[in-house]
Amino acid sequence: MGSLPPHRSTPPAQQPADPFTATVSLRQLLASLTREQRRNQELLTSLAFGLRSFTNLGRFLELVPLLTARLVEAEAALLVPLHADGRLWRQHIHGHPQGPVADVVHQLAQLPDESLLDQGDEEARSAFLDALVQRQLSSASLFATTVSARAHIRGRLYVVSSRSPIRWSEVHRRHVQLVADLTGVAIETDTLLEDQRQHERVDRQLTIGAEIQAQLLPDHCPVIAGIELAARCRPAFQVGGDYYDFIPTRPQALGKRREQGRWAIVMGDVMGKGVPAGLLMTLMRGMLRAEVLSGHPPDRILHDLNQLAQEDLAHSHRFVTLFYSDYDPLTRRLRYANAAHNPPLLWRESRRRLDRLDSPGLLIGLQPEVDFGSDSLQLQPGDVILYYTDGVTEAPGLTGDRFDEPRLQAAFRSACQSGADAQGILDDLFARLDRYVGANRRLEDDASMVVLRVPGGVTLPSLAG
Repeated sequence: MGSLPPHRSTPPAQQPADPFTATVSLRQLLASLTREQRRNQELLTSLAFGLRSFTNLGRFLELVPLLTARLVEAEAALLVPLHADGRLWRQHIHGHPQGPVADVVHQLAQLPDESLLDQGDEEARSAFLDALVQRQLSSASLFATTVSARAHIRGRLYVVSSRSPIRWSEVHRRHVQLVADLTGVAIETDTLLEDQRQHERVDRQLTIGAEIQAQLLPDHCPVIAGIELAARCRPAFQVGGDYYDFIPTRPQALGKRREQGRWAIVMGDVMGKGVPAGLLMTLMRGMLRAEVLSGHPPDRILHDLNQLAQEDLAHSHRFVTLFYSDYDPLTRRLRYANAAHNPPLLWRESRRRLDRLDSPGLLIGLQPEVDFGSDSLQLQPGDVILYYTDGVTEAPGLTGDRFDEPRLQAAFRSACQSGADAQGILDDLFARLDRYVGANRRLEDDASMVVLRVPGGVTLPSLAG
């Protein structure tokens, strides 16, 4: 009897997959992805809202590592911002959670500025920071990206994981870079806001300075017997270095006696523009007003003023041009001395001729001992004097050519021949200057003019009254 062939077991038939179970799993996966996307979207929206509404950069930067760590589900995140000059912005170094990165935050806060600045360019500084953070977190894996503002590196954003190496999707990397970019925008926005605040502070100071200077310049021309006066200063900036003044040599006199007393008529210009020139102009005004009370002749007054101002002007590396004159209504005699200022123009009505008033002298503040020349003349009815600063003759026109002295002389001659009073002559000269420079164009330098005119038919005043 033959033996039975050995028994072979038949494998059980494979059970078909349950379609209901597969559908549930897929739905759960999709729901999980949807929840993650919604969470990430909410986190990014929160950061964007903070960027739109933030008023405190520090609060915003505190959120950056917190949202970054949650966004990519990392163990920790670290933000290391930099100043514009490359120094660590220590008060804004933040990590979340603090435990895993507390040591590296402490080390970065203690890092001397020179250690980072000595690295050279921005890329080298970033590499230096990466190496330092990696050494402090040697057991962790890092992913780092740059925080940029206007094409300059303003920091590094690190994501820390205990897994080695870090494996994230491209979406995670894009999310981290998006946070870094928003951080760069926040830093740049804060910089622009601070610049704006600084400009506003400077504008307020300039406005105050302009108001003070406007109060120092005569707000109206004094009444001086036998002459008409008109004056105007147009600064290139809010505060300027041009100076003119009318100073009574007998300030204690009142009424007619004050009008008939000797008056100093001064035109000056501090080299330069803006606040420094304005401050020096104010200083010179005080010194000169004190000197006028001495009663000395013009050349002596400029000599003494030069010695008084020598030290202050030497420290500022600036100089002053000044034309000093005094007028005596009782004799119609004008005495004058010049410290290298533009010589005033004199229109002689009787001769229908234009002259220049000048005498030898150097700049105020150039050297300690200077001798100034002086001269005098008697004014006649119809005579006109124009004091001016070089901001008038140096004003550029639309073609780039300067207004220059010959053009000013022609304009002055024409205005005097028209028979206008002092104010009319001044208005005509500024109107011609404005037309030459161009409408709504700012002058490059302060421009000032003073017109002194002896009306026709004037007689010498009497001391009576």
